[in-house]
Amino acid sequence: MPTQISVTSYYYRRGGAEAVMLDQNELLTSRGWNIVPFAMEYEKNFETEYDDYFVEEIDFASEYTPVEKVRKVVKSVYSLEARKEIGRLIDDVRPNIVHAHNVYHHLTPAIFGAIKKKGVPSVMTVHDLKIGCPSKLMLASDGVCERCKGGKTWNAVQQRCLKGSLPLSAVAALETTLHNAIGSYKKNVDLFILPSHFHTNKLVDWGLPADKTRYLPNAVDVSEMTPDYSAGERFVFVGRLSEEKGLLTFVQAVADSGVAATIVGTGPQEDELRALVERTGADVEFAGYQTGDALFDIVRAARALVLPSECYENAPVVLLEAYGVGTPVLGSDLGGIPELIVPGETGLLATAGSPASFAEQLTNMANLSDGELGDMGRAGRAFVEERFAREQYLEGLLDIYRELGAA
Repeated sequence: MPTQISVTSYYYRRGGAEAVMLDQNELLTSRGWNIVPFAMEYEKNFETEYDDYFVEEIDFASEYTPVEKVRKVVKSVYSLEARKEIGRLIDDVRPNIVHAHNVYHHLTPAIFGAIKKKGVPSVMTVHDLKIGCPSKLMLASDGVCERCKGGKTWNAVQQRCLKGSLPLSAVAALETTLHNAIGSYKKNVDLFILPSHFHTNKLVDWGLPADKTRYLPNAVDVSEMTPDYSAGERFVFVGRLSEEKGLLTFVQAVADSGVAATIVGTGPQEDELRALVERTGADVEFAGYQTGDALFDIVRAARALVLPSECYENAPVVLLEAYGVGTPVLGSDLGGIPELIVPGETGLLATAGSPASFAEQLTNMANLSDGELGDMGRAGRAFVEERFAREQYLEGLLDIYRELGAA
């Protein structure tokens, strides 16, 4: 039975990266693979017999003593503990391959040197732009930002890119600078898996070796999703309520176009968004955090899913899930989103950061006939079935493993 060590900071369904990892592990298990997790200790983690290898929790919101803070900062940049424990785990389970996802701050890229030293092949699914950008978003207070390109990571400190904090930004800049200098990624990771062409090209432009990149789009299991091709009334956003998602633009566009919208999710920008709704009179309701069938019911009943992101999104799974339930998508013309929308067939594109452009496209979608919207929904469902099926993903993943002699 082949064995894979599955590496991520959190071993539960925390967000998009963890969801991709867990779904991937389920697919591999169905093919007879033994999956061994490696993560940080955390109270919400799934139970596993391997948690003795997990590293000490780092919680940046906790109150640490000054000495503890220094120790945690050093550990968040280069974790000797994670390096030691991944080596011990490799010795004990003798894996065919190590597959990493998000490792920043908690496990740190220090693990890759230990994996390389053990002679085990490694791959990393790249869910964001952290390898090049200290903040991982390539976004500053004045919009999309590529100031740190070419190793100029001091710009992250000047811009205070991490939560507006000078210390946090300095630590993030140090982490990126150190691991780029010692080649934690470029020298020690055998192949990088990227779910969008945009992120692939962007990171190669920033110095990631092109010959080590492999495009593998995310997968969605639509077999359990029941589509509804009737036209809904409300436009819906699903995601974290934070600045990079473009929600201020969305709310203003809803107000200007006179359509109705629902915002699903929670996050740091919620109070500001509610205040904007109050000022503009936009017909926006806040549905809070939703998951499972309740979430799919909201998206299925929507006129369209709206993704107004103002950062370089990678390959949003929520977009593919909307297609799965027969709902068209209106998205920003930025990052990986345009790769997933066929304008006029599966949805529409609008200019990122432009309330006027989004208002125009919201109006256009509001004026489409029920039949036209139904056709868009059917086209979206066919698009995801043809290009993003789980079996296709699994075969693509195993091809990458075979390339490294691990499958």
